[in-house]
Amino acid sequence: MFKNLKSDLPSSIVVFFVALPLCLGIALASGAPLFSGLIAGIVGGIVVGSLSGSAIGVSGPAAGLAAIVLTAIGALGGFENFLLAVVLGGIIQIVFGILKAGVIGYYFPSSVIKGMLTGIGIIIILKQIPHFFGYDADPEGDFAFFQVDGETTFSEIFKTMNAISLGSTIVAVVGLGILILWEKVLAKKSKIFKLIQGPLVAVIFGIVFFSLTDGTSMAIASENLVTVPAPEDASSFLAQFTFPNFAAITNPEIWVTAFTIALVASLETLLCVEATDKLDPEKRVTPTNRELLAQGTGNILSGLIGGLPITQVIVRSSANIQSGGKSKASAIIHGFFLLISVILIPTLLNKIPLSVLAAILLVVGYKLAKPSLFKKMYQMGWKQFLPFTVTVGGIIFTDLLVGIGLGLGVGIIVILFKSYQNSHFLHIQDKSNGKHKIKMTLAEEVTFFNKGAILKELDSLPRDTYLELDVRQTRYLDNDIIEILEDFAYKAKERNIDIKIISEGGTVENPPSFIEYFKLLPKTA
Repeated sequence: MFKNLKSDLPSSIVVFFVALPLCLGIALASGAPLFSGLIAGIVGGIVVGSLSGSAIGVSGPAAGLAAIVLTAIGALGGFENFLLAVVLGGIIQIVFGILKAGVIGYYFPSSVIKGMLTGIGIIIILKQIPHFFGYDADPEGDFAFFQVDGETTFSEIFKTMNAISLGSTIVAVVGLGILILWEKVLAKKSKIFKLIQGPLVAVIFGIVFFSLTDGTSMAIASENLVTVPAPEDASSFLAQFTFPNFAAITNPEIWVTAFTIALVASLETLLCVEATDKLDPEKRVTPTNRELLAQGTGNILSGLIGGLPITQVIVRSSANIQSGGKSKASAIIHGFFLLISVILIPTLLNKIPLSVLAAILLVVGYKLAKPSLFKKMYQMGWKQFLPFTVTVGGIIFTDLLVGIGLGLGVGIIVILFKSYQNSHFLHIQDKSNGKHKIKMTLAEEVTFFNKGAILKELDSLPRDTYLELDVRQTRYLDNDIIEILEDFAYKAKERNIDIKIISEGGTVENPPSFIEYFKLLPKTA
């Protein structure tokens, strides 16, 4: 695992800087103690990272669960009761893994997964614009269109234009320049620039700028800085840990919340696993059932010591990939960086401007949502482009899961439409002896989805038609289709239509009962 340390160590530093404000911001957006977000990030990095089969996925508190957490803390009567739901949710996730529910992740179309990555990239860019200019009314990690501060994604950007912080903007612009220079020029000139990552240099510049300008007209306000809880001693540090209230285990609302957390966290994780595997340059495949077991274990531990629910997270995972992470060591080391930093250097962390971290995330967002991807998806045809764009739009204007659900819905409609079209082939051969000779060849699988198309074709047959129905290639014929043929046989007699069935079992004309005929054929229903 540590043979790629020269790649994993620099990438873990980048992931650490991306994860730190997100852990804190998601906790704030969830109405939970700030320290609970850090606990989730630490457990997600060290524990889940160790147990997971994903080489480059990074886990931590998820923005997609923020609304559920915010509601649940109030509804369950306190944070301690909510922590019990997190523990139980982790147990349910382990049950999901044992039952091999991880296979669900494979049933999402590629166009939807690509739309998810692109939508997340655009959301990152839009959400980081206010932080880039030093307007931080909305907490970091709130990725929903309708924000917890009452604004929307776009109204927040418009407000930013009237409240630009000079100091934060300078740090962000210079930091972004450092990142671009590092990646496009310096990293290609010497190995030292690959070992020392641009984001680390940008963050150091931000800390130095804050220290030098403090008290001047370009000073960066405290609300525009990272805010890590800074305990005075060991006892005050340990006092930040909260433990679940096991006395409330008989409360049915806690079990409902636990199942909701398990279901949503598992779905987000499986989607992220699928997306991360697509981004992986080495195209490794993550064992999804093992991932559910790892996530469940992480949530149990996180809930036991006062942390938020955990999922694999695409923002951190993509930052890991883009920074050159090769193995799970990167995720584990980033967890240790979080742990060590909140214990030893919280005061130093609190000097990091959020705007420089926004610059890092802007680069991550752009790499996820490159304009060239839209062109590529368009060139693949409307069956790929439509679910892709619906997913992107849904994520931008609602949230992650709703956007994916909309994209999946459109994808299913596209499949049904193509299934409707491809259920059969019609060949009009000739008109002899006053009869139209028409051959209809059924597809390999014909289900109730194809009822409309086949019924339409049969009803449109003119009088005095000789219909050849070829089912030799058909391996599954739904009973609904057989009933349609059975009903059509009565109409056929009235319209002087003869029906000849060609099957692997032989050829028959005008069978007395289609239902009885197809019962005798092998491999059909």
